[in-house]
Amino acid sequence: MTGMQMPSGVHALVRRTHEERVMRALQENGAMSRGEIARVVGLSRTTLSEITGNLLQRGAIVVVDTDASRREGSGRPAERLALDPASAQFMGVDFGHRRVHVVVADAAHEIMVSGSVRYEDTTTWPTRTERALELVDRLSGEAGVHYGALQGIGIGVPGPYPAPEGAAWPRATPGTTVLRPAPEGVDVAFAERFDAPVIVDNNTRLAALAEAISGADSVADLVYVRLSDGVGGGLVVGGQLVTGSSGLAGELGHVTVEPAGRPCRCGKRGCLETVASVPGILAACWEFGLRLENLDDLAAAVRRAHPVVDRVLREAAGALGRVVGAATMMLNPAKVVIGGEITRLAPVLVEQVAATLAAEIFPTASAGPAVAAARLSDDDGAIGALAAVFHSSPLLARYPETADVKGRSDAPHSATEGAAHVRP
Repeated sequence: MTGMQMPSGVHALVRRTHEERVMRALQENGAMSRGEIARVVGLSRTTLSEITGNLLQRGAIVVVDTDASRREGSGRPAERLALDPASAQFMGVDFGHRRVHVVVADAAHEIMVSGSVRYEDTTTWPTRTERALELVDRLSGEAGVHYGALQGIGIGVPGPYPAPEGAAWPRATPGTTVLRPAPEGVDVAFAERFDAPVIVDNNTRLAALAEAISGADSVADLVYVRLSDGVGGGLVVGGQLVTGSSGLAGELGHVTVEPAGRPCRCGKRGCLETVASVPGILAACWEFGLRLENLDDLAAAVRRAHPVVDRVLREAAGALGRVVGAATMMLNPAKVVIGGEITRLAPVLVEQVAATLAAEIFPTASAGPAVAAARLSDDDGAIGALAAVFHSSPLLARYPETADVKGRSDAPHSATEGAAHVRP
């Protein structure tokens, strides 16, 4: 990073708009001289010189050659500029309970590089942030990607996020870790490191966004649940991604399903997360005498049709189905999506949720919602974070504007339609 101070306010917003127009012109037309760019985007040569100079300094564009071979007359050949294929423009970061996943996209919204690193559930947020930044550096070294031209960073963190104003978070009971929102240090660290605007949101809500905008059959009303190290949810209602008054919309994982059940990381007992998360399912298998250590062990037991695993999975899915059934009665979604790697390893989860949901919804309903496994993998939260930064989906019409930690309003608004595309 150059440590360059970015202008703020209206000037910054105008500058970013001009930069996007220049980069879009280069994306659509390939290498161009400054004169050609000026004619395409309609900027004066003075303004364009300032914009291209800034983009060159930050590494967003490069000089590839001159127009000497095509130039007529005796004038000095003009430099031709092009997008730097190694320049990252957007970053999505998904902090899970036990791993962080990073995806980096270019000016065309195509994913350039991605990766993840694991940590313990008890790892502190400063250490998680440090691991994430180390991962970003490693990806840069391995793929030759540089971040000098980042326009925005989206960060997903485990819910609940943020804390209700004035709320007192419960203390952890022995043997549990209270689930708290990410501290401000996460967004500050990324904003200061990359000198770019940052947004932070619940990572499962961002995963819901990624799922809702993927494919050709997106729907206006959707309930999304992800089963992973925790259980989170996201809601799309009336074509809008819903955050709620304090950012807690969709926290289905902390609905109580067993009042006398196992302690939950949120401080309560018997939340859906204690039953239907990956650790909750593995713990239930242990209680029935089947010692499974991880998802690989669980997948192997599913392939063997082990009766204990089948029972545990069906009971977990039944609890999930009842919670989703209540949400369905309130929201009347067209689709329910179940995400998380475990749903691909154990299809019975989705099957049982669909069966339970069919019994839970209003008897005279002509048709319940479609129930399906998520189309995206566990990097969906990071892709959703990218989409939130792109701010291009109609689902984000009422989504908070991107801003950095200093409260600047120079949010990146990409004119490129659609979400991230993975390079083949």
